Amino acid sequence: MPEDTTTDESSAEASTAARLFDVRRIIGGLFVVYGVLVTAAGIFDGGGAKKKAQGIDINLWAGIAMLVVGGLFLLWMTLSPNTPPADADPGQGEKGSRA
Repeated sequence: MPEDTTTDESSAEASTAARLFDVRRIIGGLFVVYGVLVTAAGIFDGGGAKKKAQGIDINLWAGIAMLVVGGLFLLWMTLSPNTPPADADPGQGEKGSRA
């Protein structure tokens, strides 16, 4: 019976590690952080930046686009969580790598 709890604990740790190091979380988080910074730059820019970009507030629009992309990555991560394969054993190396 103690073997079952060890297996449950190791599978829970593997699942937590898979969620923690999900690339979608990193990419989405970076897009959101940079999106906030660029959007703030677009809001608080003087008229000179808008004049250089032919009347388009490019920082504002690029920041909003980055926020949307980052939000989509985080939404994707939430709706489709990453789970480790059922046969993965974190304590073992690659199976069959040695002849």
